Amino acid sequence: MSEVRVLVHHQAERREDIRRAYHEVSASLADVPGLLGNELLESVAGRPGFVVLSRWRDLPSFQAWERGAAHRPSTAALRPYRDTELPIPFAVYEVTASY
Repeated sequence: MSEVRVLVHHQAERREDIRRAYHEVSASLADVPGLLGNELLESVAGRPGFVVLSRWRDLPSFQAWERGAAHRPSTAALRPYRDTELPIPFAVYEVTASY
């Protein structure tokens, strides 16, 4: 199985609000099985916004966490910043090649 990347788009009027929420959520996810890490990305060109990119060992690890009882409470701090202007504010990608 290949690693998986999950991207979730966010918007915030105040950058510090989303940064605070990101750090809070990241701390609560520190021991999630299969989660290899995550990053907060801020757009520097084009449409302003943020993306939280998480790296997972494989798709079953991500799916198990997503279906688990801790998923929604552990990500609650970021939920108000979800980019609702996008039809689908998240994406899941499997790594098929890398260097």
